[in-house]
Amino acid sequence: MTTAGPAVDPRRATIILVALASSTFLFVTVESLPSGLLTLMAPDLDRPTSQIGLLVTAYALVVLVSSVPLAHLTRAVPRRWVLAACAGVAAVATLWAALTPSYEQLVIARVVTALAQALFWVAVVPATAGLFPPGARGKAMARLAIGNSLAPVLGVPAGTWLGEITSWRTTFVAVAVLSTIITVIVIVMFPSVAPSAGGASEAPFPSGRRFGFLMVTTVLVVTGAFGIITFVTQYLQDVAGFSQSDIPLLLLLQGGAGVAGAVVVGRFLDRRPAGSLLVGCALLVVALLSLWAFGDSKAGAVVSLALFGFAFSTVPPVMSHRVLLVSPRGTNMGQAISSSLFNLGIAAGSGLGAALVTVVGVRFVPLLSAAMVLLALVTALVEERRNPPLGSVAAASVDEVLEDGAQPA
Repeated sequence: MTTAGPAVDPRRATIILVALASSTFLFVTVESLPSGLLTLMAPDLDRPTSQIGLLVTAYALVVLVSSVPLAHLTRAVPRRWVLAACAGVAAVATLWAALTPSYEQLVIARVVTALAQALFWVAVVPATAGLFPPGARGKAMARLAIGNSLAPVLGVPAGTWLGEITSWRTTFVAVAVLSTIITVIVIVMFPSVAPSAGGASEAPFPSGRRFGFLMVTTVLVVTGAFGIITFVTQYLQDVAGFSQSDIPLLLLLQGGAGVAGAVVVGRFLDRRPAGSLLVGCALLVVALLSLWAFGDSKAGAVVSLALFGFAFSTVPPVMSHRVLLVSPRGTNMGQAISSSLFNLGIAAGSGLGAALVTVVGVRFVPLLSAAMVLLALVTALVEERRNPPLGSVAAASVDEVLEDGAQPA
């Protein structure tokens, strides 16, 4: 069992964590930027908005299919250079996207950025976790996930605003500059150690059966959540009765609740990994059922949306942390599989939501989403019933120290 301590001092680890959380923010932002800049990019590139929208779809598909192969190809490369390369390639490709004269070149630039993101998600979780003591890694995962929560509600609106007052190309240049800064920080600050030497390279409780349950839970919960995430704007307008001008503030509310959720789950994740998963899924079911039952009321929709943002923000750190605990083939490969299935859930959720909207309307999307997340909750409960208690990583690390004949600090 590998539960080695942090590779760097706490202050340096915190600086790296902030930089990598910022990088997650930039990756998620640039992935979704075309959706906010549709009407600016389409006339400039002489393409219909539908083709600009495909830039987001193609991006997600590239991440889906490339995560595992890239993890295998880079399994022996120090994480310092993998993460720096990902941020650097993203910076170059995003600048290329900003300067491209044609739609075809933009597609290629987006594919290159998506490949960098796919590898980034594989490397960033175990690499970041390895900087911290075993009993603090859940908290670190929650802090890392704040970038995910802020990107849709801060990064994309800010990028859209900048594009509207200047041009969409300026927004991409700004992201490229910020990614370059992250690249420099990683090169300078991150320790250069082999992946196998990192404290989080191997799970303390490896279990193929638990990992299989976890992957099923991941697909189900993400499918359910992204059913409503994809159509939340339409739901808020068509069902709750909000106007288009209300949407940015409502999404900001959802994002703020998401940041709060990530902070709160970080306080419990290391000590209660199983409970964090079960409570997060249960809250998500309640939020979705509430949105379905009370979504035709503005007050009900607002409360439900905030609870949804809070609950769903716990999912990425909980899932990432659980991969670190139970992955049977090393955490890098485990994270690669998890990332691919997470993106599969995104595609499945948006597809199922679209089909439901076409057949019966957007009103029933939260109900379908709640059903999917409820299945995820049942799967997680079955996992807990059929396996020994997972325990605490902090306790496991102390036990290991005692077995080695040393005294715990």
